Amino acid sequence: MKINADAWGEYRLGDLFRLERGKNKSSSDLSDGDDCYYIGAKKNNNGVMRRVAYDEKVTTKGNCIVFIGNGQGSVGYTNYMNDDFIGTSDITAGFNEHLNPLVGMFLVTVFDLERPKYSFGRKWSARIADTIVNLPQSNNGAPDWIYMQEYIKGLRYRQITTTIESSQLSLCPVETWGFYKISDIFNLENCKCNAARDLLSDGDDCYYLGAKKSENGVMRRVAYDSDLITKGNCIVFICDGQGSVGYTNYMDEDFIGSTTLTVGRSKYVNKYTGMFLVSVLDLERHKYSFGRKYRTKLSDTVIKLPTTSQGSPDWRYMERYIKSLPYSDRI
Repeated sequence: MKINADAWGEYRLGDLFRLERGKNKSSSDLSDGDDCYYIGAKKNNNGVMRRVAYDEKVTTKGNCIVFIGNGQGSVGYTNYMNDDFIGTSDITAGFNEHLNPLVGMFLVTVFDLERPKYSFGRKWSARIADTIVNLPQSNNGAPDWIYMQEYIKGLRYRQITTTIESSQLSLCPVETWGFYKISDIFNLENCKCNAARDLLSDGDDCYYLGAKKSENGVMRRVAYDSDLITKGNCIVFICDGQGSVGYTNYMDEDFIGSTTLTVGRSKYVNKYTGMFLVSVLDLERHKYSFGRKYRTKLSDTVIKLPTTSQGSPDWRYMERYIKSLPYSDRI
């Protein structure tokens, strides 16, 4: 399907959408959780700042366009949100009976063309309703919602490919692996952030990691704070947290971590050996719980790893094994 924008019509956003302002004024009002997304003035990651506990009083219904009305570097952008969420007061949600994920993708692409008109010094919030946009037009003069949906459906996409069709390296027999104390493999250090309220503000500089087993432990993006930062290229041990204690992640970038986390460093750790180690270390998870913390036992925990003939961990093999797996060339 081809686009002929010359035949499009002009429409006022306030006539197309029922507009509803986000209801939450501050991130500090929310509890950490995994119930719903917290959406803020953020142009990437679909505006998601973090996952939070559900709060009916400030929840916004999904299947809407999210207009970012404020925010340095983000004002003027839009996102489509399918799920219910909690939104900051810097965003406005637009509802329309014709919306669905396909129409939403079309609209967001068009609406983002409005972005250059706005800035931190020229807010969009008060002007959203009167903003005029161009959209495909049906014969009766209304927006052609069916065309928008079918156009997105017709787009071609490229599947993720790999040059590695099957595993090229066998996993060496576990009976040939050796035992190692974690403290003999890693230099251990604790992360520094006592609570989310210690952070300077929401931002987009680095990740804030917490006691979370999914999404690599990422809670949200935050402003950089040199006093709280932890260097990347390390193994992150989750030492506390209901349902998460005992899990590990590999983190390549610098980040701010909660004090429930301990990181392990070694000159042999990289993204390949890191993935191998996390797979092995997570086998320790069942030994720990919210009532049986990992941190006090972390140094003395013993794990098995591939071993060289000299009796040391076979880091080269671990890296080669991960590189031999299908799709490892996409890492």
